[in-house]
Amino acid sequence: MKKSNLFVLLLLVLGSTAIAQHKGNYNQITQDISRQNILSAGNATIYNPVVLQQINKVLHASNVLNIDVKALQNVNATTYTAIFNLSQIGPSAETTNALMKQRVDSIKLRLNAIGISPKNFAIDVISFIPVYEVEVTKKLFSKTYTEVPKGFELQQNIHIQFTKTNQFEAILEACAKSEVYNLVKVDYFIENIQEVYKNLQDQLLKLIEDKKAYYNSLGFDLSQYDVAIADDKYCYFPKDFYQSYQAYNSVSFEALDKNKGVTSAKKQTSYYYQPLTYETFDVVVNPSILEPVVQIGMHIKLVFTPKPKEKKTEPITKTKIDHKYYVISPNGTIDVKELNTKN
Repeated sequence: MKKSNLFVLLLLVLGSTAIAQHKGNYNQITQDISRQNILSAGNATIYNPVVLQQINKVLHASNVLNIDVKALQNVNATTYTAIFNLSQIGPSAETTNALMKQRVDSIKLRLNAIGISPKNFAIDVISFIPVYEVEVTKKLFSKTYTEVPKGFELQQNIHIQFTKTNQFEAILEACAKSEVYNLVKVDYFIENIQEVYKNLQDQLLKLIEDKKAYYNSLGFDLSQYDVAIADDKYCYFPKDFYQSYQAYNSVSFEALDKNKGVTSAKKQTSYYYQPLTYETFDVVVNPSILEPVVQIGMHIKLVFTPKPKEKKTEPITKTKIDHKYYVISPNGTIDVKELNTKN
């Protein structure tokens, strides 16, 4: 009985290992399909419920035509700016400032050696404040606590601009050698954003013309439709698309051999870059990316509604009849009289 249980447990371990090799360490917390359900499913295919719903989507016919198109372009940054925070304490203001200057000059010297000149280096002073400690004075029947100056603390942010991502490793090394470890963020900048928007606009206009031709081929005369429009554009940076995860829990084979309980190790929280996916976009420029990029998008929606039919107004014609009567006298003369019809 023990061997049977051990065999089943090994199957579970091997199965989870195979999944980990395919998916990496990423563990999607929202996945609610248990391993037991997967084992009992046999060779049946398990579909994503969202995908299955999309496949079985019911279409509803309408005489209102919609042209809804989206375009996305992945753009590599022209320049990058890395921001590091560093703090320095010292017994006096002069000493603190001198120690900070020594560390900053050391970073500048190392960066200059890898091709990053001082003009691509900036300092942002955050704070320069005195630091106090509490001094206790003992008296005969009491104690007095007094704050006295202990030293000074200087805090600065340094901004380092670079143009190639492979320079970042050398920047980290240069800062670490000067005991600067606090990386605040990395900003991405692109210079030709208007050209990118113009390219996306041209791509969407071409696609709209293709869809208009498609509707015309189906027998719809778009000149007989009123059109309404809505459009939008957006720009997303990599910092907006980092998500966190924890690795799969490990299994202790030593605990199985010694028939002891399993002690789970604390798993580190990791982060990964998850850009916008492409399933909702009609046009994607530069779809294959290797490193985090700036994602620029444009959305145009046109709604065509049939023009109301014009009602033809028939002219109203009034016929006026003049009523007259004739009086013939015995001698043969004819006298014309107007008939009064107002009474």
